[in-house]
Amino acid sequence: MNSNPLMRPWAGAHGLPPFADLLPAHFQPAFDAALSEHRAEIDAIAAQADAPSFANTLAAFDASGRWLTRLEHVFYTLAASATSLELQAVQRALAAPLAEHNSAVYMHQGLFARIEVLFEQRDQLGLSSEQRRLLERVHLDFLRAGARLAPQARERYAAVMTRLAELNTRFAQNVLAAENGYQLRLTTDAELGGLPDFVRAAARQAAIDRGLGDGVHVITLSRSLIVPFLSFSARRDLREQAWRAWVGRGDGHGEDGGSTDNREICCEILALRAEQARLHGQACYADYALEDTMARSRGAVMGLLERVWHPALAAQARECEAVQGAMAAAGAAHEIEPWDWRFYAEQAKRARFELDEAEVKPYFPLDRMVAAMFDCASRLFGLQFTARPDITAYHADVLAYEVFNADGSLRGLFLQDNFARPTKRSGAWMNALRNQSRALGSTPVILNNNNFARGAAGEPTLLSFDDVRTLFHEFGHGLHGLLSNVEHERLAGTQVLRDFVELPSQLYEHWMAEPQVLKRFARHWQTDEPLPDALLAKLQAARQFGQGYETLRYTASAIVDMAAHALPAAPADVVAFERDTLAEWKLPHEVGLNHRLTHFQHLFSSAGYAAGYYVYLWAEVLDCDAFDAFVEAGDVFDPAVAARLRECILSAGNSVEPGEAFRRFRGRDPVVEPMLTDRGLLPA
Repeated sequence: MNSNPLMRPWAGAHGLPPFADLLPAHFQPAFDAALSEHRAEIDAIAAQADAPSFANTLAAFDASGRWLTRLEHVFYTLAASATSLELQAVQRALAAPLAEHNSAVYMHQGLFARIEVLFEQRDQLGLSSEQRRLLERVHLDFLRAGARLAPQARERYAAVMTRLAELNTRFAQNVLAAENGYQLRLTTDAELGGLPDFVRAAARQAAIDRGLGDGVHVITLSRSLIVPFLSFSARRDLREQAWRAWVGRGDGHGEDGGSTDNREICCEILALRAEQARLHGQACYADYALEDTMARSRGAVMGLLERVWHPALAAQARECEAVQGAMAAAGAAHEIEPWDWRFYAEQAKRARFELDEAEVKPYFPLDRMVAAMFDCASRLFGLQFTARPDITAYHADVLAYEVFNADGSLRGLFLQDNFARPTKRSGAWMNALRNQSRALGSTPVILNNNNFARGAAGEPTLLSFDDVRTLFHEFGHGLHGLLSNVEHERLAGTQVLRDFVELPSQLYEHWMAEPQVLKRFARHWQTDEPLPDALLAKLQAARQFGQGYETLRYTASAIVDMAAHALPAAPADVVAFERDTLAEWKLPHEVGLNHRLTHFQHLFSSAGYAAGYYVYLWAEVLDCDAFDAFVEAGDVFDPAVAARLRECILSAGNSVEPGEAFRRFRGRDPVVEPMLTDRGLLPA
């Protein structure tokens, strides 16, 4: 028997591999064998003597590469959530071979010729709507991968994609190293000044996790720790230090001697993407990327971004008056800087709404919010969740739940990994360890990753309102994967157009703020007291405070993304380009942006959101309009609307064109006004 556990049948529950037995050294030989097997499968499909048919070409292609797909799911999960120096070395070594294989598959002229024949005959083949959609999507996949280019252009295109894969890997590993390399150690009462108990507890636990001694508290660059520190620390000098470390990741000015400098990597990625676009006959990468989206054009994207930019500027100016009032009340005579905003905004919110996050957070322990998340899914879709502590994954933090339909049939497996760790990249995300497919007989295995700051030993992890929103957001993606009900794996779950994929996730956020949900599940972790009506009223009253600031930070990031990818060639200096772009748009100095280019993983760790960070706002137009369907029904858990949502959006995957899927659910095209109202950006 082969001693490599990746090369033996995976006998774990729901087809999971034996995670405890896996070593970084196991992956290279396993990938070598899986790549060879997949190449043989592709050659066999292309070499058939029989004329092309849907079954012998499209369905066969969709079913091919099963071992490789399973390996990739596991490998990239570990690389993101439980990495090591050894695994990172394997990741760097595999980046080029995996990219080369992908190009070889999607440029395979024999296979593409068969797919081209079917595409040209699609109106005469008697295909079902899902079969036709698969044919159209696969054909487009080949075109966008360069299958129709001339031989010399194909060769260059493959080389570009290989180099991009290497650079994407280096970029992501640099960001992780920069984040892990920073610790703001707090050892005195003065350094802890202003921090409420929940921040101190999380900072102390972060120090314990890093093996630091008694009396040490650590602020890391995890969002769930850095944002509360910036909101509450009375030490302006320490806020500035933490803020500069947070926004300076990858810009070459950190404390690591430039070893995590991503500036040149960003430039080379942008240059290669511009070349990729030119090979496709496009003027810039943004045009190439947007060709396969709902938006379709830079004009449509920029129109939406401009629609919110000016109202957001006005809203932030009003918020700034309140922040400056809080500064005056505190006797602060200095100009407001980016590291001051959250601190004084928290004081302004406290003064205006009598609302203190330190008072709110004890009502949001993680376990109760997970229960709320599951309960909403049960009420909406009839799902039931059963904890499976006997199922072990790649880390002890990962919890497993079997998911069942209302009739008791198995729906899939849901895994949840909630805590920040040094071996885990920042942010929050969903990925599949196995996608649903009726043709393959596979039920989905879906993983949610968050990066919450772990509570002190013996105490629960307490979430902020934003943390709860993140929890629900990622589970919205999870439901998109779990409720998928398609025949073919290529169309399953979240494999939809990028500006549609955030609809289910952002839509699910709406239920976390519903009063009936909060009244039932938001309970004080010590007293079990439900969230008081008065506190709930304050939360609702303060909901739009700070939306101008947050909208500008997000929109500025989307504008810089679009501007960088609209260039015909890479800028000489991405930091200067970013600065000049923000100046052109007159972004207030104290606001900043969500992601600077040198650590913008959405753009540079892969091409997933390149020229696509706008999608959150695009999908927000959809999600706010979609939630209004429940409001109009008079019940946010209305069974008929929920059934329509499941059938038209969540179960359909990419089997239906997204605009048509939304129209089937809503009965019309989306309108922008519900989103503007939700953000408080419409004139009073």
